[in-house]
Amino acid sequence: MPKDAGIGASSKRREDVRFLTGAGNYTDDINVNGQAYVYFLRSDVAHGKINGIDTSAAAGMPGVVKIFTGADFEGVGGLPCGWQVTDRHGEPMQEPAHPVLAQGKVRHVGDPIAAVVADSLEQARDAAEAIDVDMEELPAVVDMKAALAEGSTKVHDDLTSNLCYDWGFVEENKAAVDEAIANAAHVTTLELTNNRLVANPMEPRVAVGDYSRATDEHTLYTTSQNPHVIRLLMGAFVLGIPEHKLRVVAPDVGGGFGTKIFHYAEEAFCTFAAKAINRPVKWTASRSEAFMSDAHGRDHVTKIELALDADNNFTAIRTETYANMGAYLSTFAPSVPTWLHGTLMAGNYKTPLIYVNVKAVFTNTVPVDAYRGAGRPEATYQLERVVDKAARELGVDPVALRRQNFITEFPYATPVAVEYDTGDYHATMDKLEEIGDFAGFAARRADSEKNGKLRGLGVNCYIEACGIAPSNLVGQLGARAGLYDAATVRVNATGSISVMVGAHSHGQGHETSFPQVVAEMLGIDESMIDIVHGDSSKIPFGMGTYGSRSIAVCGSAMVRATEKIINKAKKIAAHLMEASEADIELKDGMFSVAGTDKSVAWGDVTLAAYVPHNYPLEDIEPGLEETAFYDPANFTYPSGAYACEVEVDPETGKVSIERFAAADDFGNIINPMIVSGQVHGGIAQGIGQAMLENCVYDENGQLLSASYMDYAMPRADDVPFYEVDHSCQTPCTHNPLGVKGCGEAGAIGSPPSVVNAVIDALNSGGKSVSHIDMPLSPARVWAAMNG
Repeated sequence: MPKDAGIGASSKRREDVRFLTGAGNYTDDINVNGQAYVYFLRSDVAHGKINGIDTSAAAGMPGVVKIFTGADFEGVGGLPCGWQVTDRHGEPMQEPAHPVLAQGKVRHVGDPIAAVVADSLEQARDAAEAIDVDMEELPAVVDMKAALAEGSTKVHDDLTSNLCYDWGFVEENKAAVDEAIANAAHVTTLELTNNRLVANPMEPRVAVGDYSRATDEHTLYTTSQNPHVIRLLMGAFVLGIPEHKLRVVAPDVGGGFGTKIFHYAEEAFCTFAAKAINRPVKWTASRSEAFMSDAHGRDHVTKIELALDADNNFTAIRTETYANMGAYLSTFAPSVPTWLHGTLMAGNYKTPLIYVNVKAVFTNTVPVDAYRGAGRPEATYQLERVVDKAARELGVDPVALRRQNFITEFPYATPVAVEYDTGDYHATMDKLEEIGDFAGFAARRADSEKNGKLRGLGVNCYIEACGIAPSNLVGQLGARAGLYDAATVRVNATGSISVMVGAHSHGQGHETSFPQVVAEMLGIDESMIDIVHGDSSKIPFGMGTYGSRSIAVCGSAMVRATEKIINKAKKIAAHLMEASEADIELKDGMFSVAGTDKSVAWGDVTLAAYVPHNYPLEDIEPGLEETAFYDPANFTYPSGAYACEVEVDPETGKVSIERFAAADDFGNIINPMIVSGQVHGGIAQGIGQAMLENCVYDENGQLLSASYMDYAMPRADDVPFYEVDHSCQTPCTHNPLGVKGCGEAGAIGSPPSVVNAVIDALNSGGKSVSHIDMPLSPARVWAAMNG
């Protein structure tokens, strides 16, 4: 029977009560007395030289408080990049300046030129329209390969070219990989595009800056996945504000998917402007503004080659990828196509030789950064598509080919510098075949064919690296911050607990699952535990939520802090019962002396900690509060196997997803219901990429898909009911909870499953189609079927 409380229980999400009753407190709900509003005048050209900005007419319009341009930010730092990549020749990447407001040039449609602060948003918008910008439009470069051509227009005049870096990994493998491919019995080659995406969280970005002249303190309220990192980056590198004078608050956040990890210009502007005008300043993005100011995701063009021997064993993989950085380097952008992608190119397979080359390119487009999965979906998509294509070329079963090449012994050191500690890829594939009813597929295909439809089955295996760590390793790889996390457990006199965590919840259910862990350890009711997050003034430090790191890293810090609480509480209980500390046991919220009937309740011990009338003062100080920092020893490695069944209408090319099954290994599970929800959401986003979503620029750098009129988001009828399972559990060996992370899995495993299914369907109908780039629109599928 399933548990009804603690670790492993499907406790209902306590935070949903306030969300569903309209009691959430989002950043746009925050209004500070006397606040003004900002409207950003953004570039309508992708590349241009600013010859002059005339704000005189706008400045005199009703309600206008002040108009800012790039000149106001001279001497102010630009937005920093948080990760430096060193190229294959040992040279650091080219790192251009990223001003808060454009200075001298604009480099993408949406680049902010000026900011109007007024008493109302309407007044600010009206005034912005009256600003006269003398702009000399310049040729734009959008295509990555064209951007690297000799004589191409440069996005940044002070750089030597549009190449950010030319990265090779593992460089010492290159010659051996080249030789293995040259001598292989069979080589499968595939060229593919990982389409550019717009994240589109339900809540757009918001920033509210406030300043107190009395204390010289700044406060920024923002829609962020990691408020402490924003405080560090903005305070230290942009505005020069000491951390003890800067508070960053991220209240309820309505989705992020990676796009709210980064430090954005609007946050720095509102903080800066609040002091400049001595009034709070608020900005809320419109949806169309978000399309051209939020960091985009993916946008890779790749050639991958898979070499096999005569027995169909994988012998080598070689890839060459062009990765779009956009016009500037967003916070973590350089790491996504390199260390978050190249290190996962082994996948679930024991391929002995791998070489990955990535050329990161500047273009006149919106910056590109981490989007749900961040590098791992890109790696998985390349690998799982080429494996499927190889199976078709060799005439072998795609599942059997995967099984033959699975890693089976752990720990396993891959040729791309990571070590998987645990896994069982055969077990997840066994479970997938069961829940996906592979045995019944032939009958379902026959039924589809009777109805004039083509039916296909696509499979995919994935592995990802979560809880990016340890700090000393990522520091060597170019990270400019540590990737540990922290938690403070504060026990109150009556026994209730406040847990301050560095992770931030924006849909993951931390307020429910984190108390399950502490309650299990202490044997008390989950309702006695409150989770505090998102406010840099209340939490010692934290690195936020992304990369499926929350429970593995911050949760581990919480465990360590709770262990300290238990150790101290046992000392107090031993004193109260006149027993040896070594004999004290804690179970179901009661401290007892082993082998006796002596006991004392949790509440009695906590009260004694704060009312120390009978207390071992000579040994320990009063109070019951502990902090722990946790720096992981390794990544965690969730894995799984996914299957998709589609029907294709051969007359129109329309694809419908009929069935979807997912078998995941997330290690130990804290809350199965929340885990299933995370997988459901990830699959929907992956299906969106595979079938519908595509961010498109024309040759002049104009964003053609700048609204929901042109950018197709998945709706309920685009996805089937999923069959998900996470009973295959190989616990992580290096964190105290044995957890691995689940938030990105669905978005990693679903795109190749969908594409593999469509290719299978078309070939079942006698069409020789080896690949179609995402999204698989009816027009693309029809064109592929008809040559």
